[in-house]
Amino acid sequence: MLQFPVLGKDCSISHFVTTRQGGVSKGAYASFNPGEYSGDDPEAVRANRKLLSEAIGIPAERVLAPFQVHGAEIRPIGPGFLSLPEDEQRLYMHGVDALATNVPEVCVAVSTADCVPVLLYAPDVRAVAAVHAGWRGTVQRIAAKSVRFLVDEYGADPRFMKAGIAPSIGPDAFEVGEEVVEAFRAAGFEMLRIQKRNIVTGKAHIDLWEANRLQLLAGGLSAENIELAGICTYTHPDEFFSARRLGVKSGRILSGIMIKPQSK
Repeated sequence: MLQFPVLGKDCSISHFVTTRQGGVSKGAYASFNPGEYSGDDPEAVRANRKLLSEAIGIPAERVLAPFQVHGAEIRPIGPGFLSLPEDEQRLYMHGVDALATNVPEVCVAVSTADCVPVLLYAPDVRAVAAVHAGWRGTVQRIAAKSVRFLVDEYGADPRFMKAGIAPSIGPDAFEVGEEVVEAFRAAGFEMLRIQKRNIVTGKAHIDLWEANRLQLLAGGLSAENIELAGICTYTHPDEFFSARRLGVKSGRILSGIMIKPQSK
């Protein structure tokens, strides 16, 4: 698992980004696939989730990842969530692309295989969020909306907020069609900051890392509190799952964050 220095130096939280190594899954899911909605053998996913929960020191049922739909819906996880029946929990997290919580020892997470995971921490109010920003979610500014959610829901001050932009597809690998370019342009993005063209093919490339970083800056975060992993999942298939390389029926990396209990 990987960690961000900007988040890891705070002992009040725990966070992680998984790699594809060290698990039990086979084939395109080999080997550490904790993605519940990926099409993998459920028993293998449960075994991988158990390994993860043991590594971070909480029960597997406290590691929460939604059923994502490339939208911009954000849901809070409150203290009563874990007492709900499992089917109600799943329904609550269905169609959601970001989770937030201020409940200690509840890990909010998102699963990705090229899309951009963003982990947020508001130290002033002890709240965290995990955000799934595919290109559609990025166009809908889910990262900025998640910052605003932490402000509105928990009273966070974005000037103190910290963020990690985890491994995902990089600008050199993310070739897109003109309809994607137009979607970003129509949404008001600074195209000179996030788009370039391959001089050989003429194809457009979008920088999802920068598009999300700009949202965080616009939301009030300081540049020094935003850390970019800068690791492209497409160009490092030995370490990370990539849907563009392996297809949709393949593994997922999980990026999660949680508040630790306050010491007495």
